[in-house]
Amino acid sequence: MLIVVCIKQVPDTTQVQIDPVTNTLVRDGIPFIVNPYDTHALEAALQLKDRFGFRVAAISMGPPNAEATLRKALSLGVDKAILLSDRVFGGADTLATSNVLTRAIQLLNKQEEVGLVLCGKQTIDGDTAQVGPGIATRLGYTQLTLVDRVERVDSLSRKIRVRRKLEGRHEIVEAPFPAMITVVRELNQPRYPTVPMRLDSADAEVTVWNNEVLKLDVATIGLKGSPTWVSRIFSPEREKGEVVGDGLNDPVAAANLLIDKLLSKDLIAV
Repeated sequence: MLIVVCIKQVPDTTQVQIDPVTNTLVRDGIPFIVNPYDTHALEAALQLKDRFGFRVAAISMGPPNAEATLRKALSLGVDKAILLSDRVFGGADTLATSNVLTRAIQLLNKQEEVGLVLCGKQTIDGDTAQVGPGIATRLGYTQLTLVDRVERVDSLSRKIRVRRKLEGRHEIVEAPFPAMITVVRELNQPRYPTVPMRLDSADAEVTVWNNEVLKLDVATIGLKGSPTWVSRIFSPEREKGEVVGDGLNDPVAAANLLIDKLLSKDLIAV
């Protein structure tokens, strides 16, 4: 059985810029990393591989330089890496992105049965948490979101039981394969690659699929297939200065300063 992990290359900075003409991310001069939530999805898949002998494939949609992201996955023990890269994929929102990823998973399923699809709960550059559920909907898979623990996997009955992290509580859910899971950071501690595996990954094959392979209608992908777009990204600016005080070495003085500030604005009553 194959586990597919969807990973994304994201900017390693909060100072991202949007092209005013295309409303897409400006990538020039920006360092990129693997989306942090996706590293936990990778680790979960690799742990299942270690325990049950499943095979793991990592897929990523992005420009050619996103190959580096997939090589990191290979260095950790992923069996297959596929880069979905084509100019017609560019500028995709979550809807168009899930269309491309879904088709890639369908093609993988024709080669080897896909039992699980794993994603990080969201990406740090978008924070929408929509791609994973979008994939599940298009594939018709059961979706288990916000998973912080894998309770049990039964490969004979083809079921998985997980714990979901909800507001103020947890929920235990069991679902049959195939299923799509989105994970949170509390799930595990990602492993580091060994030196030999890092060296092997440099020569490993990263398969590239463009739209000639996927054969998707161009009206459903990229900018044309994106009903939403980001008009502006910015870091909020402070309108006023902070109250300065040394709460560590002089907590009493800091507390008095805060009280004086609140009294002066009539925010508390004596």
